[in-house]
Amino acid sequence: MIICGTGHRPNRLGRPGLSGYDPRVTDAMLGAIDATFTEHGVTPTHIISGMALGFDLALARYAVARDIPWTAAIPFEGQERLWPEDSQRLWRDLRALATDVQIVSPGGYSPAKMQVRNRWMVDRADQVLALWDGSPGGTANAVSYARLRNKPVINAYEHFTRLRP
Repeated sequence: MIICGTGHRPNRLGRPGLSGYDPRVTDAMLGAIDATFTEHGVTPTHIISGMALGFDLALARYAVARDIPWTAAIPFEGQERLWPEDSQRLWRDLRALATDVQIVSPGGYSPAKMQVRNRWMVDRADQVLALWDGSPGGTANAVSYARLRNKPVINAYEHFTRLRP
């Protein structure tokens, strides 16, 4: 089963730290992914990560740690250029470990390219894993698009809130 992920950025989920989260928040996200997959009987055969700070990078780390083939769906070349150096380093390290790397849109930054990337991921997935608190924004847009495309969405947020420090 091909799973793509969508979720909040660091400012919505926890305290700052390496790559946007302190290690305890990252551990909570990884635990929430495990718990949600177990609860819903999901066994991913491939994962698609949008490679943004926060949940996207946690999902990529999950795939690497469990040896699940995965795609780095990069919205545009240079996505990471304005991030802190430690975040850029993690992003580059994870990108190098991806089974497949897809630059979804040519050229540089544009806010619309994040939405194009989200649709690209949903269109290629069987199911969507969200880390979403129900608020409006990019994650909500991705969930809405998944539902429009009749893709099942499972939300790891409840498990995350129980595990978060």
